[in-house]
Amino acid sequence: MKAPGFWYSPPDRPALAARLLAPLGWAYAAATARRVAQPGTAADVPVICVGNLTVGGTGKTPAVIALIDRLPGVQVVTRGYGGRLAGPVRVAPQHHSAQDVGDEPLLLAAFAPTWVARDRAAGVRAAQAAGARVILLDDGLQNPSVVKSLSIVVVDAARGFGNRRCLPAGPLREPIKVGLKRADLLLSIGTAPDQARFKAGFTSPVPHVTGRLEVLAMGMDWRGARVLAFAGIGDPARFFASLRGEGASVVRAKALDDHQPLSGRLMLRLEAEAKALGAQLVTTEKDAVRLPAAFRARVLTLPVRLRLDDWSPLSAALHRIGVSLP
Repeated sequence: MKAPGFWYSPPDRPALAARLLAPLGWAYAAATARRVAQPGTAADVPVICVGNLTVGGTGKTPAVIALIDRLPGVQVVTRGYGGRLAGPVRVAPQHHSAQDVGDEPLLLAAFAPTWVARDRAAGVRAAQAAGARVILLDDGLQNPSVVKSLSIVVVDAARGFGNRRCLPAGPLREPIKVGLKRADLLLSIGTAPDQARFKAGFTSPVPHVTGRLEVLAMGMDWRGARVLAFAGIGDPARFFASLRGEGASVVRAKALDDHQPLSGRLMLRLEAEAKALGAQLVTTEKDAVRLPAAFRARVLTLPVRLRLDDWSPLSAALHRIGVSLP
């Protein structure tokens, strides 16, 4: 589902639709507040939650991967959005599909042991039993079932918090001040100009870390390459911009719904269109795990990684909970 445009109208000049839906937003915020107030289960190892206050893409998955790269003994617990398995089950890419566990867990399982569990507390217990020294809770900021040792809120610097209203009047899952009271760090992801605009319009009450997504060098020269790019992620435009930034000629940019299944019929249609345009099919890492087996060798992937501008605030926060970065 594409985010409504009025979600990103100026906070001081909200669109008519946002004003009309405001009462529903207040009700949504109240329901979230009641839910997060419930007691949770404390784990025997540090639990680091990487979540967000808004719906849609913020760069949360690259943030989780960046932490995996630096945290020894880490295991991931995630709900497994879009998958049929309730868990807790450890993701096995050689056996599980996106239909089983969701696309994000399949991607994360390539970097660290990953557990899918709709019951987050059960997932944490399973990870502990499997020897986890640190647990990364992928999403779950608004899920109270597990006590968090450290909570990181991720936000897209370009879109910020939108009109700063709660669903369905805006993109927020809960009011900003309420959510950040439970947070230890705010991580904004975006280009330098986007970061500057975000900082000019918002002062964080918690330590603020900035970062950007960079294309991972894989030996592919994208300069001048004609591509048909498609993506079913929260913010496809960011992926298309990354391709253009690498010098690719994006002759067709196809934005799919977030987590949209990549059926054989859809892929045949995209492939036929790419051939007619003399273009190569390209997608994201997250979308690539949903590709039908027959298309995995026919679609290129553009991998990106998160680069923090300064790790020291995060290092200090981790040190306070007994976790040290190498």
